[in-house]
Amino acid sequence: MAWWENRFLKVKDGKLYLGRREAAKIAAEHGTPLFVYSRKQVLANLDALRRAFAGKTDLETRICYAMKANPNREILRMLKAAGTWIDAVSPGEVHEALGAGFAPRNILFTGTSVSPEDFRQAFAVDGLTVNIDAYEQLEIMKSVRDRWFKGRTIRVSVRWNPGIGRGFNPKVVTAGERSPDGTPIKFGVEEKKILATFEKAREFGFKPVGLHQHLGSGWVKEDLAEVAEAAARMIQKAAELEKEGFILEFLDFGGGFGPRYSKGQGLFPVAKYAAFICREIKKRRLKIRALAVEPGKYLLAEAGVLLLTVGYLKESYGNLFACVNGGTFNTLPRPAIYPQAYHEIVPCSRLGSTNKRRITVAGNLCETGDVFGKEILMPVPKAGDVLAVLNAGAYARTMASNYNLRPIPKEIII
Repeated sequence: MAWWENRFLKVKDGKLYLGRREAAKIAAEHGTPLFVYSRKQVLANLDALRRAFAGKTDLETRICYAMKANPNREILRMLKAAGTWIDAVSPGEVHEALGAGFAPRNILFTGTSVSPEDFRQAFAVDGLTVNIDAYEQLEIMKSVRDRWFKGRTIRVSVRWNPGIGRGFNPKVVTAGERSPDGTPIKFGVEEKKILATFEKAREFGFKPVGLHQHLGSGWVKEDLAEVAEAAARMIQKAAELEKEGFILEFLDFGGGFGPRYSKGQGLFPVAKYAAFICREIKKRRLKIRALAVEPGKYLLAEAGVLLLTVGYLKESYGNLFACVNGGTFNTLPRPAIYPQAYHEIVPCSRLGSTNKRRITVAGNLCETGDVFGKEILMPVPKAGDVLAVLNAGAYARTMASNYNLRPIPKEIII
């Protein structure tokens, strides 16, 4: 059994099956490039996350789907029916969530560099909770509310920066003073401004209901200690806010935990993390009534694949390329953007072959960095074969573009 097999991905007689159908036959029917998503795998992942918290707390546990991972309307409707909430990072995402049937009270809007127009669109959704990313936003928020929504009670939470950030690449570390490559972190309110932000929000007539943090994306097993420390800091901060008279409704610990992208990756222990959070909240005797997390990759990544067709094999200076009919930027940009972003790639009809070589899977864009995988040891495909890029359910189609005027692939859900 391959390390990546799950309810969605199975190997039978050397062929890749997506659910009950051969991947190559799905590609022949719908064409490639093609994204294929699995309902059953998404719901299985959601159930696993709920079980991680089950029995550990009497608090309401809110699973707020980070819809930037994949805003497919059918997926949103499925998750809404399953009882999730929404983490939205733009007015456009708020609008899409509403269109999928989510109630405003189940949407948290967390923006950065938020414009007055962004706030106007957010405040227009009565019942939405707006996450404050900067003390400096409050004057703008008050001005927008007083001009357009005089007298409306607007629920707010505060995104704080706990001073600790974790992520698989410096570009996705979203807390701390600087990312590992030295880039100043733009997100969240620093610790010394937290109380003043809550006080100013209350003074301006907003209703503070929560405290939020997000450390970054792509946690692995080795990140648990620092991630737990950041959670402990937020719980401590919530206790301090209670003493100042701010009785919060919820604490939102953000996302960051995801699936295994490679065989050697240590999977982040979500159940241990959940147990730690629940234990610390109980120890502090907080008066909150809900806790929240914001999964994106965790729910969607392994529930999706990208199917590509090999046009031909090319040998050059000792390198062997499988040249495919899609490019990274217009299908799955992660490998081109983040050097550490690895995706397993398998030939859908040759998984039993022992004829393996180091192959670079090359896209069809005018960019040297347009490769899905570099020198991957895999069964040698032939022209016309279909390759499956795994873990393509999150941060793939949603990040795609029409670079080189190439089309963005279509999606199907099975």
